[in-house]
Amino acid sequence: MAWGVIGLGTMGMGAAVNLVKKGFDITGCDLREGARRELEDAGGRSRARAADLPEGLEGVLVFVVNAAQAEAVLFGADGCASRLSPGGVVICSTTLAPQMAQSLGARLAERGLLMLDAPVSGGASGARAGTMTVMASGPEAAFAKAEPVLAAIAGKIWRLGAAHGAGSTVKMVNQLLAGVHIAVAAEALALGIRAGADPKTLFDVISTSAGSSWMWQNRVPHILTGDDTPLSAVNIFVKDLGIVLDQARTLTFPLPLAAAAHQLFLAAAANGQGAKDDAFVIRVWQALTGIALPGEAAEESLPPPA
Repeated sequence: MAWGVIGLGTMGMGAAVNLVKKGFDITGCDLREGARRELEDAGGRSRARAADLPEGLEGVLVFVVNAAQAEAVLFGADGCASRLSPGGVVICSTTLAPQMAQSLGARLAERGLLMLDAPVSGGASGARAGTMTVMASGPEAAFAKAEPVLAAIAGKIWRLGAAHGAGSTVKMVNQLLAGVHIAVAAEALALGIRAGADPKTLFDVISTSAGSSWMWQNRVPHILTGDDTPLSAVNIFVKDLGIVLDQARTLTFPLPLAAAAHQLFLAAAANGQGAKDDAFVIRVWQALTGIALPGEAAEESLPPPA
């Protein structure tokens, strides 16, 4: 089965490599030569432009960063919609506003193509293991066409109805929680460090206590090892929490916690951390208070507490 995977970042690469391992004929698409080479080393093929994907594909998975990129790789001058066979399916796993998912689905339908609005969760480990959670909505024919691919990349597939936008709505709620949890985990760890607690011991204690969360257990170890390699970057939550807040405004719905978290990710990006791992939103507190993160020297700012 010939499929394309557009966007070979953390999630897209995990999906592409799993599909290759499970016997799919996969051509990945990414502007970065290193990402293309990595997929080729795993047994797949690659192209730099979506328009250069093979003709007659049964479907494509889209793992690009934002709505503008999703629109471009499908319908732009370098887009791939024309490379799909009639009745082919687009599995759109980009985090989008629900209205954008609806628009993309309608435009693909006009071309005789199917779409699943199918954002994912599970992080780098879930992508590599093929155990991502997929939050999908779309017509039954799209689910039927996509089922073998979804089974290869996901541990849990939520079928959220026939209307495009439902998957993106659920992902939006997930990203609200994820962003707030990361921000508050960083805030809590920074407070503990400022007060003199040993960060590793603090991590171990909280991990077995009621204050723990999935994000605490997943992200704090990045800080403890000083590894800011972006498995998920600060800029992702600048974008995703922006989507959450934009949607809330259309609903006249207050989101004070999401707004505060968004400001913290914006502050981290303004501090030069946008391309770093999202756990390093903690550098906002480092810049404000001068705390020393594990493996890093203290900043010259506020004095330690008396």
